[in-house]
Amino acid sequence: MIKQALISVSDKTGVLDFARALSALGVNILSTGGTAKLLQDNGVPVTEVADYTGFPEMLDGRVKTLHPKVHGGILARRDFPEHVSKLEEHGIPQIDMVVVNLYPFQQTVAKEQCSLEDAIENIDIGGPTMLRSAAKNHKDVVVIVDPADYGVVLAEMKGAGEGTGAVSYDTKFRLAKKVFAHTAQYDGAITNYLTSLGEDKQHATRSSYPQTINMSFEKVQDMRYGENPHQGAAFYRDITAVDGALANYRQLQGKELSYNNIADADAAWECVKSLGGALGNAEQPAGCVIVKHANPCGVAIGVDALDAYSRALQTDPTSAFGGIIAFNVEVDGRAAEALAKLFVEVLIAPSFTAEARQIMSAKQNVRLLEIPLGAGQNAYDVKRVGGGLLVQSPDAKNVGLGELRVVTKKQPTQQQLQDLMFAWRVAKFVKSNAIVFCGNGMTLGVGAGQMSRIDSARIASIKAQNAGLSLAGSAVASDAFFPFRDGLDVVVDAGATCVIHPGGSMRDQEVIDAADERGVVMLYTGTRHFRH
Repeated sequence: MIKQALISVSDKTGVLDFARALSALGVNILSTGGTAKLLQDNGVPVTEVADYTGFPEMLDGRVKTLHPKVHGGILARRDFPEHVSKLEEHGIPQIDMVVVNLYPFQQTVAKEQCSLEDAIENIDIGGPTMLRSAAKNHKDVVVIVDPADYGVVLAEMKGAGEGTGAVSYDTKFRLAKKVFAHTAQYDGAITNYLTSLGEDKQHATRSSYPQTINMSFEKVQDMRYGENPHQGAAFYRDITAVDGALANYRQLQGKELSYNNIADADAAWECVKSLGGALGNAEQPAGCVIVKHANPCGVAIGVDALDAYSRALQTDPTSAFGGIIAFNVEVDGRAAEALAKLFVEVLIAPSFTAEARQIMSAKQNVRLLEIPLGAGQNAYDVKRVGGGLLVQSPDAKNVGLGELRVVTKKQPTQQQLQDLMFAWRVAKFVKSNAIVFCGNGMTLGVGAGQMSRIDSARIASIKAQNAGLSLAGSAVASDAFFPFRDGLDVVVDAGATCVIHPGGSMRDQEVIDAADERGVVMLYTGTRHFRH
């Protein structure tokens, strides 16, 4: 039975209604500061912790709940007679519920002008201490850190659990686990911030890469296996939601996602999101990306989902079999009818019409994922290596028209500029070494992941030939510079009339001279997009 609750929250969402409901169930409420005032002002009976302990809040509120009458009432085990007798000896009532959420440290340090003093004053001491005490004694104490759990607890107290006023052990254990995860994340955020500060006395500088880094994720699901059947695996979602990220997916139908499904789906989704405005259009064109083994094997834009898909499929229909397909627009019935003819592992879109869902329901194993479009980025990209972790900022840069530099005598036409910009957007998502032939808003040939750039160029042209696509007049993107003229000669021999790459080789002039000799346009981006 819950007879006494301590409520002290920074985020006051729903707390007034929750406290009213507790009071109606006969629960005595203890509280502090702003929470106590909120309850008092709204007619909820409440006892200030300072009155309860007989010791005033002090040090500007730094000390208010750090008292034996608080922590003894929380930590005492009800099934240990010596604990119960000690409480009686010292006049300490039991506290059966702790409802606490913490000072907004992360929101404070996210502000550009946040000072070290502001950050320090937003490090909660009493809150985490009460939470950890209650979570440790979860067998006897209900602990709530998330307002979303108020309703669950009330439902059980009103009779859905072990009896009126009681909360089941399973719920108490789940809430305790949630608390320890939350306080670990909170302490991790403090460590990240403090160890990112410079060593100067004012701590005026702040590194993007702290001396100690903590990252928090919650498990979404276990995988049947990893990349291969002999490997175990699970999928974890970033605790801090990232706008537009794959992890925000809602699965509408299909088999459980596999490890490889999620990895390839992320590659497809990030690529298709980047196609908005790829040609300098004010409106986002319909885009489609087909990914196989982490590489785009077909990318196109069109007037609608069907048009974009039909054009993307032309690049490499063989590799598209069993692939992952992503759209940046709603998939309608016409597109679904075409998609249903191909064996596909995963389909991704911001939405599917009712007709499209009806058509795809006949393909029960196809995984349909709805993901809201958004431009958010992960704070870090990470890669595990033996005994360590590589951490970098995400490759979020999209080169604009104003950043391009024409280095050849021949100037690009408007159509060539559009083709080159489209090719460059695609090349960013192709494994290095990457060579991408494009024309009129679609890929014509993709060469990925070869040890030499010239081999990638040859493979891209062979892919186009196998698909029956002409490379005459095509645009080519290379994710890094051409170290020699031979790679340029291969793509020009295949039919390319314009090329885009970062530049920066010690033999740049040799390659520029070769472009002038061959009568093709060459543009520099000044940005490289290696993808390993």
